[in-house]
Amino acid sequence: MTTPFRKMHGLGNDFVVLDGRQTPVPLTTESVVAIGDRRRGVGFDQLIVIEPADDGADAFMQIRNPDGSEAGACGNATRCVASLLMEELRKPSVTVRTISGDLVATARDGGLVEVDMGEARLGWRDVPLAREADTLRLPLTLGPVSDPAACSMGNPHATFFVPSLDALDIPAVGPALEHDAWFPERANIGFTEVLAPDHLRLVVWERGAGLTLACGSGACATLVNAHRRGLCNRTATVSLPGGDLLIQWREDGHVLMTGPVATAFLGTLEL
Repeated sequence: MTTPFRKMHGLGNDFVVLDGRQTPVPLTTESVVAIGDRRRGVGFDQLIVIEPADDGADAFMQIRNPDGSEAGACGNATRCVASLLMEELRKPSVTVRTISGDLVATARDGGLVEVDMGEARLGWRDVPLAREADTLRLPLTLGPVSDPAACSMGNPHATFFVPSLDALDIPAVGPALEHDAWFPERANIGFTEVLAPDHLRLVVWERGAGLTLACGSGACATLVNAHRRGLCNRTATVSLPGGDLLIQWREDGHVLMTGPVATAFLGTLEL
């Protein structure tokens, strides 16, 4: 079976996007891993399948990591899928359904897309953690990093605040932290340098993907955790290796993420 695909990215966080609304796309863990191979396949940070949705949403978005596991949320991919749906449906706003809930996306000036990522979930069961703890300060230390804050943005995140990202060897600590016993479902690990009350710098070791150029849900989690610590405003620019996202944590608990989308190329896959 062959199927067309679109290679898209948000700030270099790249995706293979398949449309399964008319014809289901038969994917196995092995086929996801093969497609994600950057030497023998196409390569991606996440593989996205757009599927039909029940009433109340314009489409369902299935998210798979390069190791074949399923992710609950991906902010950059949501912007990419929303941009396709808005163009196709000729609508200024669409609702994208995920296994973690519905996300409303809106077109903004300059080709940007804003996504309401929903409420930040701050309880220890929400993250989830392995046992009861204060999610504002976890008793977790590994090498030079310690004392993270945790929250869920539809998937688990832990944020470590560091004085200098340039001095940190993230590949040396990221894998162990992702799999730490505190996180029964593993976690996305953010390393954050506070540049100003309205400017954060972030690098993310993503669950199931490793280092990426950008992580939308990670940027949302970082803003939330930094504000909870009194380190930044409720609105800030989050600078990632691939570029900047504007993140706002509203008073009602919802987190808004605004950033660009791009299509790199089109192709056809043999499944």
